[in-house]
Amino acid sequence: MHDIRAIRENPAAFDAALALRGESALSSDILALDEARRAKIQAAETAQADQNKAAKAIGAAKAKGDDAEFERLRAEVASKKAEVATIQTEAKELDAKLTDMLARIPNSPAEDVPQGADEADNVEVKRWGDLPEFAFAPKEHFEIQGVARAMDFETAAKISGARFVVLTGAVARIHRALAQFMIDTHVDENGLTEVNAPVLVRDEAMYGTDKLPKFGDDSYQTTNGWWLVPTSEVPLTYTVAGDVLDESALPIRYAAHTLCFRSEAGSAGKDTSGMLRQHQFEKVEMVSIVHPDHSDEEQKRMLGCAEGILEKLGIPYRTVILCTGDMGFGARRTYDIEAWVPGQNCYREISSVSTTGAFQARRMNARFKPAGGGKPEFLHTLNGSGLAVGRCLIAVLENGQKEDGSVTLPAALAPYLGGKLTLAASGELC
Repeated sequence: MHDIRAIRENPAAFDAALALRGESALSSDILALDEARRAKIQAAETAQADQNKAAKAIGAAKAKGDDAEFERLRAEVASKKAEVATIQTEAKELDAKLTDMLARIPNSPAEDVPQGADEADNVEVKRWGDLPEFAFAPKEHFEIQGVARAMDFETAAKISGARFVVLTGAVARIHRALAQFMIDTHVDENGLTEVNAPVLVRDEAMYGTDKLPKFGDDSYQTTNGWWLVPTSEVPLTYTVAGDVLDESALPIRYAAHTLCFRSEAGSAGKDTSGMLRQHQFEKVEMVSIVHPDHSDEEQKRMLGCAEGILEKLGIPYRTVILCTGDMGFGARRTYDIEAWVPGQNCYREISSVSTTGAFQARRMNARFKPAGGGKPEFLHTLNGSGLAVGRCLIAVLENGQKEDGSVTLPAALAPYLGGKLTLAASGELC
């Protein structure tokens, strides 16, 4: 959420930042609402002072035996009390309207974010690995002989509908191995703290991590009001909601492997083949909560953690910085990592690493006490996939496929697969 004081101080800069994201100028509407709200608050305070003054005078009038003045003052107190209540209600309504308006406005981009309208304007900043060469036409993951029988979309559709999959046998084990490998790497090598987080969260957690109110249609809500998490960014980040931490507690670095749920609203007909885009999927998520002075450095560190997973697996990838028109709602800057998928002959997103600055912290009222003293300041929060497990499975299967329908698996997975690094055409590990 944006700081209303910053908008008051420099409305032109606020509108310019919104324009970079393709948004209309809003400062005049925001400031008009803010001015009306502040005027109501001032009016309530004035009426409250008049009420208090009249209340004090009642005692004096009674002591003098001035019944007429006593009754007049008592009536005035009652009138002022009703006036104060009315004005305070109006002020609260305006405050709620202002808060809702600010909650629907996307974050301002960092200065180094490239300008652009959509993903075509994203800028590549890194490319790693040699693309595999095949003496045959590479297949998509679900077409590979050793995979096809263990990746069952028809049974999943019978159970749950479209965009679900049932994994069985060796493919299910490889999927599990990838998640375990990611978590172990982040904990043992990257210094993250593993968290087993809830996947059902309250409205406040979704709102505090900028998923509500604007993107409620993109997530699933239970009949009793919980939300199924679109990513464990939500529970991990919300752990510090309402807190005032000591600066010495920073940075906080978390990793969690969870189920994630997305309705994929508005994506009909997009990426429907295979398990690329599912309503239910698994991700290893990284979240960092840091001092504002260190958030840019932390984003680079998190990006390296995510890239390192692909490098250990030997999966070619490229990293792009998203342009202003392609960034997520809460992001100040986002890097996407795209893994090479030979079956589609292209790179596909497998991780987004974003810094939100104080955008989420302000919504959550999450702050820290500076070590040198002074008022509490808002924390900075960052999140990134480390990685999307299903998409990583796709990349591993497609890059390791052989003409006979088998798949050679990355050596990094050997400890998790009993040393077996071949998925045979029969579907067995060997």
